[in-house]
Amino acid sequence: MAEIPRKDRAAIKSDIALSRDRLGRELNGLRYELDFPRKVKNSFREQPGIWIGAIAAVGLLIAVAPARRKKVYVRSKENSKENGQGLLKAGALVGILKFAATLLRPTLIKFVTNKLGGYSARSRTRV
Repeated sequence: MAEIPRKDRAAIKSDIALSRDRLGRELNGLRYELDFPRKVKNSFREQPGIWIGAIAAVGLLIAVAPARRKKVYVRSKENSKENGQGLLKAGALVGILKFAATLLRPTLIKFVTNKLGGYSARSRTRV
C-alpha cells in the first residue's frame, strides 16, 4: 500500500475539522429554525393584538357554526302497536321491582347488619 505524505495527512485532518465545524453550525441553525414554541412565544410577544383577535375569531366561528343535526329515524305505523306493548311491559316490570324492593328492604337491612355485626364481634375478641 502506498504511504500518504505528512502534508496530505495534515490537509485531510484540517478538511475534516472544517467540515465538522460547518456541520455543527448548520445543525445549530436547523435547531434554531425548528424551535416552533419559541417562535410562537416571540410572535405573541411582538403582536399580541393579532393573536387575541385570531383566537376571538376562531372562538366566534365555533360558537356560531351550526351544530350537527341529529338524524331521527321514524318507524312505520305497522309496528306502533307492538312498540306500545313493549313499553308497557317494561313499565310494569319496573313497578313490580320497585314494590318488591320496598317489601324486602327491612329483611335485607337486618341480614346485612347481622353479617357486619358478626364481623365486628369477631374482631373485638381477637384483640
